[in-house]
Amino acid sequence: MFTTADIAKELNGEVIGDGSLELTGFAPATAARAGDLTFAENETFFQKAEQSAASAILVDGPFRSAVKALIRVPNARIAFARVLPLFFPERVFAPGLHPTAVVDPSAQIDPAAHVGPYCVIGEKTRIGPGVVLQGGNHIGRSVVIGADSRLFPNVVVYDQTQIGQRVRIHAGTVIGSDGFGYVFDSGRHRKVPQVGQVLVQDDVEIGANVTIDRGALGPTIIGKGTKIDNLVMIAHNVSIGEHCLVVAQVGVAGSTKIGQYTTLAGQVGIAGHLKIGNKVTIAAQSGVMHDVPDGGKWLGAPAQPDRQAKRQLIALHHLPELIRRVSELEKLVGKPPPSKPADEPGSVTSL
Repeated sequence: MFTTADIAKELNGEVIGDGSLELTGFAPATAARAGDLTFAENETFFQKAEQSAASAILVDGPFRSAVKALIRVPNARIAFARVLPLFFPERVFAPGLHPTAVVDPSAQIDPAAHVGPYCVIGEKTRIGPGVVLQGGNHIGRSVVIGADSRLFPNVVVYDQTQIGQRVRIHAGTVIGSDGFGYVFDSGRHRKVPQVGQVLVQDDVEIGANVTIDRGALGPTIIGKGTKIDNLVMIAHNVSIGEHCLVVAQVGVAGSTKIGQYTTLAGQVGIAGHLKIGNKVTIAAQSGVMHDVPDGGKWLGAPAQPDRQAKRQLIALHHLPELIRRVSELEKLVGKPPPSKPADEPGSVTSL
């Protein structure tokens, strides 16, 4: 249980109203009850919050209320993200090995780590303090998992993968599977052995059912602080910079390099061996076939700079009207309509 003053101190905010008011939960205005804290980032939300049963409102504007205590902060949405863990703390896992875990004798597991049921840990692997393997995790040989990282159920980590500190990997994800490398030899596709590794740096979060392939020779790299959504495919020898956002169903082909603070929206596809710059934004469902410079905002398939792509989209919307006008002009000058192709319905084919 917290008071409004406690929350304000945690968020570097100020209380407008009763600082001793006790808060027991956090909820949206539509579902808030007495004792709950809610938040409002604009006038519409604030009106709903004032009318709700919530006891206090988190705000970032010059709001005043005669009926609710307010906690004023610089940014309500950021404060919302910071305050939620106070009311909804993560599950705590006790250190130790579950009896069903299978651990190679050469593996080093910190006593403060938690290894859940049916985990398999390979030879010479090192598990740091505070690491949580929730259950059913298969960790290969010579893997390193840094302090306070958490693997949700059924995550698979292949040999030689290195995972930094405070990394979160959600259920069903596979890190370090073979890259898709083949050469055509004597009438068949010959596999190119994938002998590289995957390096996942600190504070990365990887969603559910993601695949990150190991490099063919060197590493595939996921940079510090990058967040990867569910159902993403990262191919071999890709390098993703720090603090990027990779949204659901993105696919990045082999050896592409992505800069820092870049956003790939949902279902973006990026061809191989490209260079995507820093602070780039690629719009949803775009297909990137060329290098993108720093700061670029691209969209479309094939993707191109957003202003150019938007002009083309606007032109396409005008196309039916343009065709109609051209047809009317042709009638005025007496030009006959174009003949239909022989295979088009309604045409006559000569015998």
